[in-house]
Amino acid sequence: MIKHDDWLKISVLTSVLTLTPSFAFAQETTPTLNSGDTAWMLTATALVLFMTIPGLALFYGGMVRAKNVLSILMQCFAITALMTVLWVLYGYSIAFSTEGMEQGVINLNSFIGGFDKILLSGVTRESLTLAIPETVFATFQMTFAIITPALIVGAFAERMKFSALLVFMTIWFTLVYLPIAHMVWGGNGALMWDWGVIDFAGGTVVHINAGIAGLIAALVIGKRKGFPTTAMPPHNLSYTVIGASMLWVGWFGFNAGSAVAANESAGMAMLVTQIATATAALAWMFSEWLSHGKASVLGIASGAVAGLVAITPASGTAGPLGALAIGATSGIICFLASTKLKRKLGYDDALDVFGVHAVGGIIGALLTGVFAAASLGGAGLVEGMTISGQLWIQTKGVLVTLIYTAVLSYLILKVIDLTIGLRVNEEQETEGLDLSQHDERGYIL
Repeated sequence: MIKHDDWLKISVLTSVLTLTPSFAFAQETTPTLNSGDTAWMLTATALVLFMTIPGLALFYGGMVRAKNVLSILMQCFAITALMTVLWVLYGYSIAFSTEGMEQGVINLNSFIGGFDKILLSGVTRESLTLAIPETVFATFQMTFAIITPALIVGAFAERMKFSALLVFMTIWFTLVYLPIAHMVWGGNGALMWDWGVIDFAGGTVVHINAGIAGLIAALVIGKRKGFPTTAMPPHNLSYTVIGASMLWVGWFGFNAGSAVAANESAGMAMLVTQIATATAALAWMFSEWLSHGKASVLGIASGAVAGLVAITPASGTAGPLGALAIGATSGIICFLASTKLKRKLGYDDALDVFGVHAVGGIIGALLTGVFAAASLGGAGLVEGMTISGQLWIQTKGVLVTLIYTAVLSYLILKVIDLTIGLRVNEEQETEGLDLSQHDERGYIL
């Protein structure tokens, strides 16, 4: 059995196992630079940025109507730039500063980090996080802060004002993303870290967080004009498949990079990511085939993304058996959530952000507590912890994220709607956001 504190620290101290990518603040020895780890993390950082631009941009861009393709590309590109600047100004400090934190003591710094790293103060050429430059670690985490809000845009695609989007993303990043990231990944003294929530690469921080925010945004902003009676098929599924393929490849940086080392934990994370993604793609494809009589390209691509989402929190602890189970479960349940559940409840989550990311993230977060068990091929449970005990801890983490993000997202959206307004007018929506918001066309007709 592994002691609780060692379980949280062991990968970053001995390059054996990891649970989260926030281990910078659980060090007990003076770090020394490891060029191999640094080279891998430089690569992983580039891969995660590649997931947003162009990966996510193309994945989403192909699924909207032709008159809105540029609006999606613009939103992803602008969010990338905006989050980068906000991360430097205060984001990194609020998410990862350990100022004022003490294990077992609940105070303000259990929910947000300190302000000692504002403007990346103290992040120098020489400063290290684990065995890599802190500059690399900060940039790696920046790419997570970029893709999380970018995921949300799929839920309200084709109807939000660009100005409202920029305001919403700025406030949401500040009040929602940063506190959740700190609570889960902030190290000893952070709320969910101290609970023992396992989230290796962002099941709660990224996917549940973005997925529930997307659902709330879709409900607050309302349905697209003509939904659900008017057909709104994807305008270019080739873009979507290319984007999904880029996400699949980039996700190795997302999951294996969260080891913050070129070690055996990164190797297993890469393996289980591939297994779960392939399994989920097939599970969604066969579910759709049985349900609708044909297997679609959009379906298999969506299934792959569902598998990527679900394995994310478990990628540092699950083994191949767990990856197969998590992939199969997420492929089937996310298919049902994105089709039958959405149709029954009638909400207009345009690109299935909730059905894939929130539902897939919940599945992954919960099953992480099961497939970490050594008897099921995992890395082994924490000393004194049973599967049922870890499941309860994972459930608490999921519930806190769902409730906190839903409430804050709703309040932020309502305030913006009452001030500058959230939605384009009916004429602009009919014309398309490419022209009405950016005065450009995706295609010359």
